[in-house]
Amino acid sequence: MDVLIHVFVALHIIGIAALLGGFLTQMKAMGDGTARFGPAMLHGALTMLVTGAILVGLNQADDQTVNNVKIGVKLALLIVILGLVYVKRDEEQVEKRLFGVVGGLTTANIFIAVLWT
Repeated sequence: MDVLIHVFVALHIIGIAALLGGFLTQMKAMGDGTARFGPAMLHGALTMLVTGAILVGLNQADDQTVNNVKIGVKLALLIVILGLVYVKRDEEQVEKRLFGVVGGLTTANIFIAVLWT
């Protein structure tokens, strides 16, 4: 079971890398006002959602304790991120503020995952 959990943790990290990487590659464009949500950002957020749900299930099945409040907060942030990216994915330009919100929430999600024990 540990190997399976580690595989899904790796996939979860790949999802966050795609989401954050997509944001970081658009930072210069964000300054110019021409940033857009790329497919990598959408697919990264979806990967995080699916693998995160699987990880919760696997950890509970393995009788490990799961901090439901932490998972709930992370899920709420991810749903906001996913909603914004999904709705604005076809637009040629996304507002600086909205693009910054997605980057900030993504970073907050990372810090919650690492620091909240």
